[in-house]
Order: sequence, then C-alpha cells, then structure tokens
Amino acid sequence: MTAIRVVAFGGGHGLSASLRALRHSARDLDLEITAIVTVGDDGGSSGRLRVERDALLPPGDLRQALAALAADHPTHRLTATLMQHRFEAMTAASREPVAGRGPRIERRADRSKDTLAGHTVGNLLLLGLIEMLGDPVAALDHAAEMVGAQGRVLPMALHAVGIEADVVHADGSRETVRGQHSVAVAEGRVEAVRLDPADPPACPEAITAVREADWLIFGPGSWYTSVLPHLLVPRLAEAIVASPARRLVTLNLSPDKETIGLSTADHLAALHWYLPELRVDTVLADAKWAGEPEPVRAAAQELGAELVLVPVAVADGSPRHDPEALGAALVPVLGATR
Repeated sequence: MTAIRVVAFGGGHGLSASLRALRHSARDLDLEITAIVTVGDDGGSSGRLRVERDALLPPGDLRQALAALAADHPTHRLTATLMQHRFEAMTAASREPVAGRGPRIERRADRSKDTLAGHTVGNLLLLGLIEMLGDPVAALDHAAEMVGAQGRVLPMALHAVGIEADVVHADGSRETVRGQHSVAVAEGRVEAVRLDPADPPACPEAITAVREADWLIFGPGSWYTSVLPHLLVPRLAEAIVASPARRLVTLNLSPDKETIGLSTADHLAALHWYLPELRVDTVLADAKWAGEPEPVRAAAQELGAELVLVPVAVADGSPRHDPEALGAALVPVLGATR
C-alpha cells in the first residue's frame, strides 16, 4: 500500500505544531510529509539576514519546520536542538587558564560588536548552505538529512516576499502596514493583505508536491502572515485548486494580535475571500475554543467541508495545540482515504 502524501502549509510555531502532530499520526499511518513554508518573515534573525546579507530566503520558519520533523535518534535530535540554539547577547566574560597555556585572561565584551547576538545556529547554517549550493531546495534537502527529517521542507516561493496589509484603526483611520512582523503586531483590524511582489516565482518542487498530494493541510498558524500567503502566490494557488487532494483546515485555538476581532467562522470566510475556488473537505477545531459551533459549522459548509470537533489543546488550559492529541485526531481523517 502506498504512503498517504500529505502537504502542510504554514510557517512558524503553527506549522511546527502541525508537523509534530503529523509525526505522531505517522505511528499509525504511512505518511509522506511535505511542509511548504511561507517566506515573508522579516523580524528577528531572519529580518537581519535579509538586510545584512541580502538573504535569498528568510531561514527562520524553514529552520523551525526542519526541527519539527527531526528524527528521534539522539544525534539527529541534538543537531535539531543545535539548529534552534539562539546566541545570547554578550555581557562580561572571563576565561580560566588552560593548564600550561599561560595566565588567566579577563575579557569584557564590546556588545556593539556582538553581531551573533539574536541569531540562531540553524539560520546561519541554512544561509551558508544556500550561498554555497546556490539552490535553496538543495540546501533544505541537505539540512533535512542532517536532522534525519521525517519529511521534506520546501519554500512556497524561490525568493523572499514582502507582506503588506491595509489596517483599520479603532478611530476609523486606515494605513498600509508593510512587513510580516509589523502586520503581525499591528494595532487595528486587518482589512486586506497582499504580497510584494504580487506574483513571486513559486517553488517548482512545491507545485509538484501539491499536484501529487492526497491531503493538503492549512493551519494552524497566524492567519494573515502564515496561512493566507500561500493562497496569494498565483501558481501555487492554481495548483491548490487543481489538485485532486482532499483539503483539511486546522483552526487556531484563539485569536492572535493580527486577528483580533476575527471570529472562528471569519477565519474560514477569509480562505474563501482570498481564494474563492478553494473547496475544503474537513475543518478540524477544538470544541472548547471554537465558541458557538453553529456559525463555524455553517462557515465550514460554505467551503464544502464537514466540521470535526475534537479536543486538541494542551491539558494546562493554554491555547496551544497538543501535538499528540492533534496527531491522534488526524489519524481517522487522513486514514479515511484508505
């Protein structure tokens, strides 16, 4: 029996949660997992590398996806942990003498020259691989081997994109907010979002994965900056609509800053707004966090989907997906194709 080919779209922590859940599902199902990752990140280490090194792709979300798919072998897990290691800012440092190598050396760091502070090892590694190989997909495949990734990680486009949003403030004023990070923390209601450029070159390997998939999974994640951008890349959107795969949407557990005022049902309506041809088979939500189920059920039906309510949050009551619970919930859904 052939593997179930699953393509998960997103970025950041939401995609990581989805990929970890799929790895749990793979204990019961034979899955072939591909992550297609947004490339609009312009904050933190990724943002600095875009500016300072004119990085072809922001590596942060790609790195997180690789770490989420890392194999459980101790060497692979250690490599994944190393990739996630973030250099802290230097303060004062001292070094004890090594026997036979001279007196103790006292050093006080010049923090203005601490160029590593805030960077992660994996970001620098991916940047180096992309520069060395000249091919982001080859670089990601090599990094995947280093962590024994239980799946493949691909960018949604072959170069970084900008994210812009029209934001309406409480006083009724409007402004255009530019940059993924700025959109994510903008005060106000996001009215529309778009990419710059509007037609970035889609990753060919991502297009192929979508065309050959059995399931396409959207969410969880930041809706405007991690989930919807995939629907705004024209060639990728065309492939999503044309794919014979079934489609599943995993809803967030609570609004984040960029979706304040957006109901759970509104999240589904946004998918239709940005890609009217999109049809969905299943919407997965946590009953505790979804609110009144009927509006969500109606919004799911507008997309052609069945609403499945199942507990997928962590036990401590915080709005975070439990990868094991989400993975268990995915098994009967993904396995229904068999």
